[in-house]
Amino acid sequence: MSKQIVKPSTLPGFLEFLPGDQVIFNRMMDTIRKTYEKYGFIPVDTPTIEKSEVLLAKGGGDTEKQIYRFNKGDSDLSLRFDLTVPLARYVAQHMSELTFPFRRYQIGKVFRGERNQKGRFREFYQCDIDIIGNGKLSVINDAEIPSIIYSTFTALGFDSFTIHINNRKVLNGFFDSLAVENKVEVLRIIDKLDKIGMDAVKSELKEVGLKDEAIEKIEQFINIQGSNDDILASLEKLGIENEEFAAGLDELSKVVSYIRQFGVPEKNFAIDLKIARGLDYYTGTVYETILNDYPGIGSVCSGGRYDNLAEYYTTQKLPGVGISIGLSRLFYQLKEAGFFKEEIAATLTKVLVVPMDENTAYSIGVANKLRQSDVASEVYLEGGKLQKKLNYANKLGIPYVILIGSDEIETNELTLKDMKVGEQFKLSVDEIINKVK
Repeated sequence: MSKQIVKPSTLPGFLEFLPGDQVIFNRMMDTIRKTYEKYGFIPVDTPTIEKSEVLLAKGGGDTEKQIYRFNKGDSDLSLRFDLTVPLARYVAQHMSELTFPFRRYQIGKVFRGERNQKGRFREFYQCDIDIIGNGKLSVINDAEIPSIIYSTFTALGFDSFTIHINNRKVLNGFFDSLAVENKVEVLRIIDKLDKIGMDAVKSELKEVGLKDEAIEKIEQFINIQGSNDDILASLEKLGIENEEFAAGLDELSKVVSYIRQFGVPEKNFAIDLKIARGLDYYTGTVYETILNDYPGIGSVCSGGRYDNLAEYYTTQKLPGVGISIGLSRLFYQLKEAGFFKEEIAATLTKVLVVPMDENTAYSIGVANKLRQSDVASEVYLEGGKLQKKLNYANKLGIPYVILIGSDEIETNELTLKDMKVGEQFKLSVDEIINKVK
């Protein structure tokens, strides 16, 4: 009986890369990690699988519809759908062992069973940072987050990007002045403005019961334009007598002032009264980051302030502020937009060592010495003609090949071939290391 051949394929919405793309992806991840660590954030790695009762403590809604949930024996288990809920559980569980403010970063895969569409995935990497306070947390932390976003995207090679900031208290206070009852739903509708347009937003606001006069005032409010100082002055001139609005405006003014202290250029951050963030756990400052040369990608980094991170796991108040970069989506969208213009090698190997005869010991020794000097190297150990071995290097994009025959072994002068220009040199191992590095 012949064996059945199964067609190799992946599930829809689950992403994997060929080696060249994976190299770029890993470089982006390493850049993000190094930037986070430069600001004093501590790595945390929570389990991919959590108890369903922990992940769904808040209960119901879109989360329960999208979660991957299953039973193993008597255990009700779920794959994590973000890194924030596991962080809440982690901080509540280890509170007595942590030092506050707790500055944590986590880079890991999350899973969402949402409708599969181009550029959105069911399994993807998120890169999160959060600053958690015990009882209280100064608003200056809300300003440090944009400075970290600025450093991260600058390190990733972007020049033109804008960190859009707003404050949920400003929005909530404004809605109170209009006697809007379902503020959370109104916030979610406004948060879709850039995707669906103003006419569609107005239509949805009508559907949730808002009158034409209130809708018109909301449109005027979110269209307030000008510099950061102009917008703050315009908000002040509205004369809204609402305690929450006043508190939000004070926080927003302070955050703008502190962002400047952190050295973020004015061109890279802007108050944007359209930014609401649909999630209802945000209570103060909110952020969304747009790459100005690729506006169609949408927000590439978002987050905000929340009053009580772990309210479903502890009675201790744990305020926090954080952001998340959806790395898988960002990489995919940038690749589609043609951002990665230079040709990237499909390997990290810098030098391919090629023995020209069966005396492999000398070649292995050369490769070991290269690695000891942090030069990524490999030895070609298969047979075949020289052209086949050079083709191997060319296909992978390996920039240098060392050819070692009996003459090279006798003289300790190795033949180094520069694959980009086709030139050859006779050099010692130490000279090769200096040249390659």
